[in-house]
Amino acid sequence: MTSSQWAAVAIILLIVGAAIGYFAAPKKAAPTTCPPCPEPTCPPCPEVPEVKKLKAAWVYVGPIGDIGWTYAHNEGREYVDNKFDWLETTYVESVTAGDLPRVIDQLIQQGYDLIFTTSFEFMDPTLEKAKQYTDKIFFHCSGYKRWKNMGTYFADFYQIYYLNGLMAGALTKTKKIGYVAAHTIPEVVRHANAFAIGVKEVCPDCEVHVIKIGAWYDPTKARQAAETLIAEGCDVLAFTEDTPTVVEVAQEHWNNGEWVLAFGHYSPMKDYGPDVCVSGQIVHWEVIYEDIVTKVYLGIYTPENLENVDYWWLLKEGAVELGCAKGEPINPKFIDQLKSVMVTEKITGQEMSVYDLVMLRLQQMTEESPTFDPFTGPLYDNEGNLRALPGQRLGHDDLWTMQWWFENVIGPPLGG
Repeated sequence: MTSSQWAAVAIILLIVGAAIGYFAAPKKAAPTTCPPCPEPTCPPCPEVPEVKKLKAAWVYVGPIGDIGWTYAHNEGREYVDNKFDWLETTYVESVTAGDLPRVIDQLIQQGYDLIFTTSFEFMDPTLEKAKQYTDKIFFHCSGYKRWKNMGTYFADFYQIYYLNGLMAGALTKTKKIGYVAAHTIPEVVRHANAFAIGVKEVCPDCEVHVIKIGAWYDPTKARQAAETLIAEGCDVLAFTEDTPTVVEVAQEHWNNGEWVLAFGHYSPMKDYGPDVCVSGQIVHWEVIYEDIVTKVYLGIYTPENLENVDYWWLLKEGAVELGCAKGEPINPKFIDQLKSVMVTEKITGQEMSVYDLVMLRLQQMTEESPTFDPFTGPLYDNEGNLRALPGQRLGHDDLWTMQWWFENVIGPPLGG
């Protein structure tokens, strides 16, 4: 054999020998539990460390089956509960503000260390309990009061309501658009105004009519309000309340041959009105809940450092989504109609379709540093008062205390 042939044989023998040695050698098993020891002198088995658990509880203002606000919060809870083995969760549904202190007391007695309270009217009772249970962590949704062991969080829809308003202004035939409001707290007023700003940008002489029903979850009142708005000539409806009732009412009128459209709210609602649900707002509470529970578990958030922790997550953080079906910003049924309506983009003066304007604004508001905001002046209220100077962008405090109607809104009196 030549020297090169001998070298090849040697390499093959080395490979075979290494393989035999690998498979013949005893394997190192991953330690699980301590094996029995036959010798009396065996050292004690080291204890397997127990995984630390975080117990978190959610308190809801409505039932988890409302298909709106509470349903969406519970989806977020289920997401983190399924994702993290170290997390144990529970929830209490349909709780009133008056009953919240008792519910929190019970949850604390059951060993829950992290409490989420998920309605605006829960703010003051949550703060009182945070001051009482100083070693526990509280997070309140949609409020503005904080404490050293109580943070706040919110996934805000005002950008998406504006986008829905652009579409509503293009699709109305009567130039009267309806809005069903659960309450007239700043959150709801902010959303209705953002919607109205979008409407006016496309349809300068359109009106937005607001009816307040005084309840977050009341399908009967929501139906009555929607029917009243339709009877008054409104042919496009939006809402901030916690059921798909408004979408269902619009679909019923469509089935009777009437042109009545709607926008979904909080959850995917296209199934409740496939012929009428143009778009809507979909929330992703899971992205906020994942961030909070992880930071609590890692000790980043403690009962001593939450006084300035305030989540206000928007499009760019992925906390909200445009559409009445996930992954579908606009119902395909309406895309051609939106492409046929042309408008002048107010910043550049460029002519474009409403569809292209919606996509442009969506992209601008999703950027890391958004280059567009609906609440940029000049903005006037419906009494003729200037609320934002030309080029002025309203900030967090202005939006979170908003108690005035935009100029094309016809709505109930506000608090201030």
